[in-house]
Amino acid sequence: MSIMRLQPAYKGFLWGGSKLKKEYGNEKYPGHVLAETWELSCHEEGLTKIATGAYKGKTFKEYIETEGSRVTGTNCERYDKFPIIIKFIDAHQNHSVKVHPSHEYAQTHGASWGKEECWYILEALPNAGIYYGLNRDITKEELADRIRDNTLKEVLRFVPVHPGEIYLINPGTLHAIGAGVLAAEIQRDSDISFRAYDFGRVAPDGNPRPLHIKEATETASLSASLPELDFGNNLVHCECFNINRLECSGEMTLNTNGSSFHSLLFIDGDGIITNAEGRQEFQKGDSFFVSADNGEYKLKGNGKAILTTIPRKIQ
Repeated sequence: MSIMRLQPAYKGFLWGGSKLKKEYGNEKYPGHVLAETWELSCHEEGLTKIATGAYKGKTFKEYIETEGSRVTGTNCERYDKFPIIIKFIDAHQNHSVKVHPSHEYAQTHGASWGKEECWYILEALPNAGIYYGLNRDITKEELADRIRDNTLKEVLRFVPVHPGEIYLINPGTLHAIGAGVLAAEIQRDSDISFRAYDFGRVAPDGNPRPLHIKEATETASLSASLPELDFGNNLVHCECFNINRLECSGEMTLNTNGSSFHSLLFIDGDGIITNAEGRQEFQKGDSFFVSADNGEYKLKGNGKAILTTIPRKIQ
């Protein structure tokens, strides 16, 4: 039984901004540019740490490896590692355009999983948006030519975005977060992705960063159509994660029943989170892990959070 505040891993990529430091509780970060905070992660490239409780100072990965399915829940037992990563992302400049492969492609190319992810839009400057698929159907040959010629942007769909919107990025979808967007990202724990366009950026050595022409053309969807998605009362419900938005005004009771942990990512407001072991304050930018065996807990105050759980396997 436990509720733990998490301490993120920091990523100071050059395309990032400063809002995550100034407005999302990361004032102690030593740099000025803070592109990403990995709020829930067992990935070696960005290990989240535990800030409260018996495991304070340990990595979240060490905690999960010690406690196992008792704290992650029975729905996680089908995975051989912790299945998701949750981040805040502040894009002061455009992300590079990438595509993630299907699970089948990933498994035949040395990776255990493909990758789906979603973006919950928290802030967006006027006219800011995302690159989300294609604006017309193309052929594999045209896609390869446009990657080589750096003209891919001409056939990408640009979507202006607004706070509160959510976008699911299925494998095969060409995508990028545009400049001026701050988002929460929930993704499968997989690092396989292929860069198809980089907005003319160069690496520190002065050379253009490599593009993955062969892999991108083998995995990208060539159709302009996007799936019509209806998740009912959920923001997103897919095989790997289930996402809901919580709005607490006063008091709210939640419960973990052993099937899945709760990840709480607070995106506005402040208050108190309590369980049988005690109470902890929360504010905008905080991330908490509620173990699957915790049972009942309460939120008190005025706040908004993204709740992520692991669903039962979709048949």
